Formats: sequence, structure tokens, C-alpha cells
Amino acid sequence: MPIEPLLPLFHRLNREHFQGSLAPGGQSLVSLRWSDGRMTRTAGLYRSGPDLCEIVLSRPLLEPLPRQALLSTLCHEMIHAWVDRVLRVREGHGPRFRACMAAINASQSAFEVRIRHSYPLPGAAEGGRQPRWLARCPRCGISRPYRRRVQGLACRPCCEALHGGRWHASCLLAFVPADNLAS
Repeated sequence: MPIEPLLPLFHRLNREHFQGSLAPGGQSLVSLRWSDGRMTRTAGLYRSGPDLCEIVLSRPLLEPLPRQALLSTLCHEMIHAWVDRVLRVREGHGPRFRACMAAINASQSAFEVRIRHSYPLPGAAEGGRQPRWLARCPRCGISRPYRRRVQGLACRPCCEALHGGRWHASCLLAFVPADNLAS
């Protein structure tokens, strides 16, 4: 898929799924841009600060994929912007994010918004960086590979099931080196 201008897609998705709230009066609350080519491990990101509010999409990751991947990723990041800028709530993929995601997915079938993508990473087939760590939940045993250790990371399914969706230390993931996987 060739690079597509993001602003028309943003305004269309904003009208269809956010009732125009991300661009009141036609003025966008967030800037949009394609990455400069170095963003190769995540499809998109939303970031905000005192002087910054932007959505960045990964050109190397999304360019070779079908248009649905672009729409899904852009909409995912727009949900983050909506929760932050319109609802004025700080949460990652919390209950407001998930409710909005479910409503969007129920309202259309052109693409599916998900929490995590499973797009192929550029360079993975040519010996790209392999995960160095395996994070395992002590409660449910679910494990997932990571390239680096993440401090304070807890198992979301266990936190939701056992602690009302709140982070809890009993669900902290244990990191073990990935080379221990073979043993």
C-alpha cells in the first residue's frame, strides 16, 4: 500500500466514530504524521505533553500491509487521543479505551481495532532482533516474549479477574532470559 495522507482518514474516522470530538470546529486536537522510518517495532503511538499532542504511524511497518491495518492502527491511536483529550482521563488500554474499541468494532466491519497488533516486523525474517526475555504470570502461567525487561508489568487478565481491573503486585510478571526457553 503506498503512503496515504493521514488527515483525510483522521477526519473521516473522527466523524464516523468520535462524533467529531477530536476536531471541534474542524480544528484537530492532535497532529498526525508518518514516522521517519526508524519506528519498526510498533505500528503507531499517541503521545501528549504540555506542548505536544500527536499520533505517529510507522511507515516501514504499515506501508506493505493492506489498508485495514492502517485504519485499525490509526483508529487505535485516535481512541487514546479521545480518552486523553476529550474525556481528560489518563489510562492506557483501560475500561474507557476498551469500551470505545468495542463500540467501534461493533459498528463496522471494514477493520478491527485491537489492543495489540500481530503485523510482521520488518527484518524479522532476515535475522531481526529476537526477544531476550520471557515474561510469565505467576498466577495463570501465561507467558509472552519481550525484547527488554519492563519493570512493574502485571498480567492484565489476572488483574481484571482478581482485582477489579486494577494493577496488583500479586500479578507481577516474572522475567526470565529467553535462552532458558530451550531448556
